[in-house]
Amino acid sequence: METKAITQEKTNKTLGLFYSFGEVGSQLSWYMINSYLTLFYTDIVGLSAAAISFIMLVARIWDAANDPMMGLLADRTQTRWGKFRPYLMIGPPFLAVFNILTFTVFPVEGAAKVAICLSCYIATGMAYTVVNLSYSGLLNRIARDSRVRTNYAAAKSVASAVISMLLSAFAMPVILYFSTTVNGNEKAADARGYLIAAVILSVLMLPAFWLCAWRCKETVVIDVPESSGAKEKKSILRSLKVSVQNKMLLIIILNTFMGAMGNIARMSLLSYYVIYVVGSYTMIAPIYTTMSVFQLIGSMLIPYMIRLTSKRNICILMNTASIISLIAIFLFGAKIPAVIFIFSAVIGYSNSTAGVGIGMVCDCIEYGDWKYGIRDEALPFAVTSFSVKLATAITGSVGVLLLAAAGYVAGAEQSEAVKMGINAVVNLIPAACFVVSTIPLFFYKLDDKMMRQIASDLDERKMAGK
Repeated sequence: METKAITQEKTNKTLGLFYSFGEVGSQLSWYMINSYLTLFYTDIVGLSAAAISFIMLVARIWDAANDPMMGLLADRTQTRWGKFRPYLMIGPPFLAVFNILTFTVFPVEGAAKVAICLSCYIATGMAYTVVNLSYSGLLNRIARDSRVRTNYAAAKSVASAVISMLLSAFAMPVILYFSTTVNGNEKAADARGYLIAAVILSVLMLPAFWLCAWRCKETVVIDVPESSGAKEKKSILRSLKVSVQNKMLLIIILNTFMGAMGNIARMSLLSYYVIYVVGSYTMIAPIYTTMSVFQLIGSMLIPYMIRLTSKRNICILMNTASIISLIAIFLFGAKIPAVIFIFSAVIGYSNSTAGVGIGMVCDCIEYGDWKYGIRDEALPFAVTSFSVKLATAITGSVGVLLLAAAGYVAGAEQSEAVKMGINAVVNLIPAACFVVSTIPLFFYKLDDKMMRQIASDLDERKMAGK
């Protein structure tokens, strides 16, 4: 009887819509950092490659270590509003302020400049961790059924694609509109343009997070029966140990880490490819928009795709498509612009698997509860986020050093050898990362049949403990 009730849980479209607003807020807060911060540091602030590498490495390692701490804190938070919603209400204003400061050029030089940039970046990362980790953990508190959770994750991906499409189309034009610098016949981005764009996006971010927190009540609460004795044993050390023992979660973490290495490295440096290899500032927006449009299409099709095959198979297929596309762009993109747009569309469509990955983490939470009797709903997302931020630290540090090693000089005409180096860094290295990220997926075993059995067993255990 319980199993039947679980399988008949329905997707609430209104709830899915309001849950997706959290992703809108996340994208508004992080898009500028993810896409333009390295370019801002080199071309506007005037930091050296070594300084940027140092900032990225220190800030992101600290940010990555910060994630598990936040996950443990959230899992032990008990308020009348739930575990996660309070952080979505309080955190966004702090995130907005630090976001703006990150894109502010302060009138200092030398070590002081590096210290200020590092401090602002660390503060922004910490605020983002509080808000985004709480948003991710909320998913297991608003739905129980694996497919319903995946549908809400798909709604999140659709929102991500829509807002990314809009940001891809308008972020750089807005930066250029408010900039006053002219380079030849084209406007060039400057400090004023970056700052005003950051202010606009940060202000728009606030209501998005608050609407999500307002509507997404934490109605799904699954506790380990007290008779099992697990509640008394749920220490921080025990929670961390269970996360390490959860093989399915470790597979997703490794897949996420390598996938993030490839995706973040490419997105953070793609503007260099477009500006210096393709040769145009104005093509940045169309290329980013193409990826976002097709990510939207893919996200909208996720609920239908998971009816045809498993989440694992979808991820393997999409990774393979991205690998082929990146190699094609490396070989032909600089010579045939149409190739860039065609395969950018494929890459954008493949990026829609982010929603599938979230659903897989949710399944790993259920699996951990079922196998070990410990239910942590924030920590698995925190550890997964840790892997993403560690990847960001590595790519942010190594990426800019690879550009320097290729001979890149900010604002100068690049030689053909340098252009080839930029091409390889932006396309071939991410392709290799995607190859490695695909391998662990062949060992992932949580399909729909197993998840139905896990849900049934957890309900039986809960009833037996009453």
